[in-house]
Amino acid sequence: MSQVNLSEELFKPRFKHPETSTLIRRARHHSAPNIQSALDGKTVPHWYRMVNRLMWIWRGVDPREILDVQARIACCKEERTNDDLFDTVVGYRGGNWIYEWSKQAMMWQQKANQETDPAKVGKHWLQAANLYSIAAYPHLKGDPLAEQAQVLANRAFEEAAPRLSGDLRELEFSISGGGAITGFLHMPKGATGPQPTVLMCGGLDALQSDYYSLFEKYLAPQGIAMLTIDMPSVGYSSKWKLTQDSSQLHQHVLKALPNIPWVDHTRVAAFGFRFGANVAVRLAYLEAPRLKAVACLGPVVHSLLSDPVRQAQVPEMYIDVLASRLGMYDASDSALSVELNRYSLKTQGLLGRRCPTPMLSGYWANDPFSSEEESRLITSSSVDGKLLSIPFNPVYKNFDNALKEITVWIKQRLR
Repeated sequence: MSQVNLSEELFKPRFKHPETSTLIRRARHHSAPNIQSALDGKTVPHWYRMVNRLMWIWRGVDPREILDVQARIACCKEERTNDDLFDTVVGYRGGNWIYEWSKQAMMWQQKANQETDPAKVGKHWLQAANLYSIAAYPHLKGDPLAEQAQVLANRAFEEAAPRLSGDLRELEFSISGGGAITGFLHMPKGATGPQPTVLMCGGLDALQSDYYSLFEKYLAPQGIAMLTIDMPSVGYSSKWKLTQDSSQLHQHVLKALPNIPWVDHTRVAAFGFRFGANVAVRLAYLEAPRLKAVACLGPVVHSLLSDPVRQAQVPEMYIDVLASRLGMYDASDSALSVELNRYSLKTQGLLGRRCPTPMLSGYWANDPFSSEEESRLITSSSVDGKLLSIPFNPVYKNFDNALKEITVWIKQRLR
């Protein structure tokens, strides 16, 4: 079945699917905080989801497309589970978040099928992958329409990557206890022989394909390969629930690298965004002989996980993501808070101890998800720590500069 026909079959209008914001059944008593974050976007009145314009634009989505899709959702007159929230339209039809973003993705998919220039075909497929991923955002478990969008995002990315700069290899890693996960190894163009490699540890509300821009714009020009896998309970890793051993899947991957001929397993670093930093820092302690360095951006390793007051100050959507990853669909805030505390790397007895792995941590002042103290805790625990303060405005330029600086730091430690 062709990609277009598959999309049309999966996304026929249907009205009996659960609406995303209802999947986590917690008491909704938080006042909606006004939050603006470089990595997570901002809370916008009358939207359940955080609108993450910076990251979507960074991945290559046109800002006008974002506004166009939002307008279609906001103008819809169909039934909503919450009349005050635009992105809660019931059923897979016009105005539903997943429907509208998937419709936009299909437009790029069709453009790809009509294009003959291989480079443009690749870019069109990448746009489709990005938009399907936004359709599935925030990737809550038990959301069948979002899971279908994830499938289409991965298929579109597999079509895109071979036509873009560099080389893509799809790898399968066996996991003890049964099963396997799929990872993408991105190789710089013209690379021969084993390459120094960054193992990407992404956020809990993203797919591994969402980090292609990190490879294309920053790592590849420095001759560094990038290996991605999905976080537990997301995408290709959806079979595995997130546990206190948050780095379990990434540890299996690290241990398998000596058997991957395109990776120089003696020159590997880990890079963690948000909760992915929890994974990366755990690896720095538990797999120090296998890692040359660990870099983090806006890490979630202790304070948000251990402080109920801070948890009450972040948007409902983000708490829903945490609850979904932990499989706590009906838990009270207090029960969820107790469980989250077990994921703190300080509570686990790791952070605060001296770590032999060089660690860099970047932070933004007044970041509601990750304070300066969070990054200081990481860098002060390392024998070779570097603290990176990132000014907020202008947000895109400073984000770009931070990634450039982090890439140079990683390259120096991969020599």
